[in-house]
Amino acid sequence: MSFEKRLQEMGLELPPLPKPVANYVPGLEVGDFLYISGQGPRDSNGKFIQGIVGDNLTVKEAYKHARQTGLFLLSVAKYQLGSLDQIRQIVKLTAFVRCGPDFMDQPQVANGVSDLICEVFGEQGKHTRSAVGVAALPGGMCFEAELIIKIG
Repeated sequence: MSFEKRLQEMGLELPPLPKPVANYVPGLEVGDFLYISGQGPRDSNGKFIQGIVGDNLTVKEAYKHARQTGLFLLSVAKYQLGSLDQIRQIVKLTAFVRCGPDFMDQPQVANGVSDLICEVFGEQGKHTRSAVGVAALPGGMCFEAELIIKIG
């Protein structure tokens, strides 16, 4: 089954390609790999969703924002590759959770992206991962993630 068809069946739509906020590209193909720059959750006006998880955002809210971030990552992949069906394996997810020093549930927040990817890609979505807590992210966003994808 087509990965894009699976997204449709899940009732999900890829958001418009986010524009870089600095001097970088959203995605870069190197050999058999696609590297996707960090993406974060955005509201309907395209502004980053801000907050600090464990302070003014719950883990459940942050999970939803992380899941939305996964759609932005896939939007970059589709733009770069022309079709999500060019994806052979999701290799690595790196997730950054904006939180305080006592917050320890970064993995539960990062599951928002991981769960989405595994639901869409099945076995090809199983990936390695790092989930890191940070004090600040660009634009005050609450979450950021990047992907490495094997293509071909």
